[in-house]
Amino acid sequence: MEPDLFTAAAEERQERDPSSSPLAVRMRPRVLDEVVGQRHLLRPGSPLRRLVGEGGAGPAGSSSVLLWGPPGTGKTTLAHVVSKATDKRFVELSAITAGVKEVRAVIEGARRSSGAYSKDTVLFLDEIHRFSKAQQDSLLPAVENRWVTLIAATTENPYFSIISPLLSRSLLLTLEPLTDEDLRALLRRAVSEERGLGAAVGLPKDTEDHLLRIAGGDARRALTALEAGAGSALAKGESEISLATLEEAVDRAAVKYDRDGDQHYDVTSALIKSIRGSDADAAMHYLARMVEAGEDPRFIARRLMISASEDIGLADPTALQTAVSAAQAVAMVGFPEARIILAQATLALALAPKSNAAIKAIDAALTDVRAGLAGAVPSHLRDSHYKGAQKLGHGEGYQYPHDVPGGIAAQRYAPTEVHGRRYYEPTRYGAEARYAEVAERVRARLRGEGGESAG
Repeated sequence: MEPDLFTAAAEERQERDPSSSPLAVRMRPRVLDEVVGQRHLLRPGSPLRRLVGEGGAGPAGSSSVLLWGPPGTGKTTLAHVVSKATDKRFVELSAITAGVKEVRAVIEGARRSSGAYSKDTVLFLDEIHRFSKAQQDSLLPAVENRWVTLIAATTENPYFSIISPLLSRSLLLTLEPLTDEDLRALLRRAVSEERGLGAAVGLPKDTEDHLLRIAGGDARRALTALEAGAGSALAKGESEISLATLEEAVDRAAVKYDRDGDQHYDVTSALIKSIRGSDADAAMHYLARMVEAGEDPRFIARRLMISASEDIGLADPTALQTAVSAAQAVAMVGFPEARIILAQATLALALAPKSNAAIKAIDAALTDVRAGLAGAVPSHLRDSHYKGAQKLGHGEGYQYPHDVPGGIAAQRYAPTEVHGRRYYEPTRYGAEARYAEVAERVRARLRGEGGESAG
């Protein structure tokens, strides 16, 4: 059976018996106005509105589309809405299970069925980033000749995962993570509407809040968990889905964590202090609680970057590189895979040698500056490149370090008010032990003491 016949058969079964389909399928929006979230894509006159023929002339019926966003944000939903709004035949494939052979079968079928009285074809290709360059190349003729309208979905940055010719021939739409309010509206709609649960059970606020935590911004996950909880409640003869029933149904305990309350700050503080204390296991526990509660992965990554400088610093100069790389990767990947990246960075920081010399140095310097110890810049350090600077004596007597043996000139750099102050007091831990030795030799050279080499 060809791939498009599978899709047609599934839709036919759903129309005959809607209750046989999963709740996430039954609640799939039929028109753009039913889509939750993605307000930036749904405003009047937007490319997506024009794609379905709203708001006058536009790319409707012709453009291929790339949908980029985290899981559960509505990529498949938007593809279905576009196909229905444009009255086109919809074929869905996944790059995980399909290959060039299946794609070519759909394209050839679309070419054969094209004509004045036939429906055009929308090919929805999920996880397109899993296709190799050669496999993506095979889509180009169909896109260029408009044999099909390609709607491709990816959770990875298309500028890295999609070939340039395909990217340049497609309309790129970026989907944002769904907010709690978006998901709350979806859950309440699913509970009340006839195509959903038809008000067969109630949804108390504590259960609703736990569903939001379980979802982590993923609409499909939220609806799947709601359906499991509702089924369990109805089987017990309960009129509403209690928190205990939901936990039992989804086999996941409620995480006591309010992202806007004290627990947010307490768990975050515990994560950082566990890293500072080099307890990798405790750090993993608190990281897991933050991930499970649906904490923004970018927030966690930012805290790790701060920890890398505040608690590790030059004891392991690669710690900050690790944290920054993790933050960049998290921004491109998102949950659920981002949990692995955050775990790797957290473990690296927890097990790294520790030094708070950097924060102590800047805070000590700031204390002096705020106390008024901010004297004039020594004249030999002042800018001497503008006209008239020499008459003012700016730059006079400055020694260019690169002209001095050892690369360090014995001259004064700090203002008189703080001359001789020692802000940086390196530890003897990890790589900073070497920095400590270098710092002492450099200070001696600046005072005109010691030999020629400082490194």
